[in-house]
Amino acid sequence: MPHLPDRRDPVVVGYRPLVVVLLSPLVFALVFASWTIFAVLGLELREPLGLDELGFAFMLATPMLTGALAALPMAALARRHGGRRVMIACLLLICPFLWAIARSSSYSHFLLSGAGLGLGAGSLAAGLVYVGELSPRRHVGLALGLYGAGMMGAGLSYLLLPLVSQAYGWRSAPLLYLLPVLTVATLLWLFADDPDLSVDSGLAGVAAGTRPRLSGWLRALRHWRPWRLAVVYSFFYGAFVALSLWLPAYLEAQYDLGIRYAALLALPFPLAVGLGQVAGGVWGDVHDFRALRWWVSAWVLVCLFLLSYPPFDMRVEGVEGMLMLRYSAPLWGFLTLLVAMGLVMGVGQGSLMRMIHRDHGQQLALVGGLALTLGGLFGALLPVMFALGNHWVGIRTAGFMFLYASLVLCMLVMVWDHASQAGQTRP
Repeated sequence: MPHLPDRRDPVVVGYRPLVVVLLSPLVFALVFASWTIFAVLGLELREPLGLDELGFAFMLATPMLTGALAALPMAALARRHGGRRVMIACLLLICPFLWAIARSSSYSHFLLSGAGLGLGAGSLAAGLVYVGELSPRRHVGLALGLYGAGMMGAGLSYLLLPLVSQAYGWRSAPLLYLLPVLTVATLLWLFADDPDLSVDSGLAGVAAGTRPRLSGWLRALRHWRPWRLAVVYSFFYGAFVALSLWLPAYLEAQYDLGIRYAALLALPFPLAVGLGQVAGGVWGDVHDFRALRWWVSAWVLVCLFLLSYPPFDMRVEGVEGMLMLRYSAPLWGFLTLLVAMGLVMGVGQGSLMRMIHRDHGQQLALVGGLALTLGGLFGALLPVMFALGNHWVGIRTAGFMFLYASLVLCMLVMVWDHASQAGQTRP
């Protein structure tokens, strides 16, 4: 059934909520741009560092791993002390690691610096709580969609880092983000406020005066309810992040492209996901994602199936002799499928996060942080699985095969959850 907005929802006035809506996506974008540094610069560093595919995969996965571990604790801190403070702290925290990447010379130094960049995930979890608290319920899907559109920040690395690296050397590229990060942190400090949760502000359906407690969260996590939406969200979030990290290297190797051209061709994917986030958030303000989840999952499943096909030759016995058939996905066909899949993945993420807010408004920090944690762990696993798949299967499209199998498993969880709910409501 369509979700009708509550006429009793308060109207938030003043310029500060608008500041939050504008600045929070910038935080999201800068964090994602920092995470995808290795997706571009790592291609230049593979030869000097002597990295094989697995070593390169670990370099890509390290920020996601530490980011996943930081998401839930930072969401709790944001709910207790205010999202603005946590976002500012996390932005300032990644600055020395951006500087360290520019000064690194060994593989272990890059891994440690990447792990530090992962702590920026705390600002993503904190921003989720922050935007959810300051948005009126009737427009919270739009606000969360705009926040999630910060995923477009991955495109900043694709676009800018090759140019900066070519002009000034790769060591100058990480320093490119220092000034924007410090600027956005300063703007948050000067122009944004944390909502006063000690009074009944009625914002976003958050219970006034509530604070997360570890014992309460542990009790809540023993039940399936907080996990059900977080597990589904984790696939779309983790798959997007992993593909954003992996695409430049894949395009470079699969289609024999230069680093700069491969990164430029990867740009439409995060742009499509970001636009889909906004559309999904707007959809979620009016409709329930349960009516959309099967269509979204089926569309992405079909795209992954087609993307999984590697180039191959086939011999067919014809009437007048042997026929040789060859299949190889053209570059334009691959990019078309990728953009179509990214747009629908974004719709799924935006509407899912709106549904999490609707069903778990008082536990947004817990369920939203859990979704980012599971998605981050899945995203950290994927580059390693992509590299191992290339080694074990011997074809580069093995990564899409693994994503296809993961989505099938996720859809089975959705079927089981749907059946469980139907059994509970049946008289």
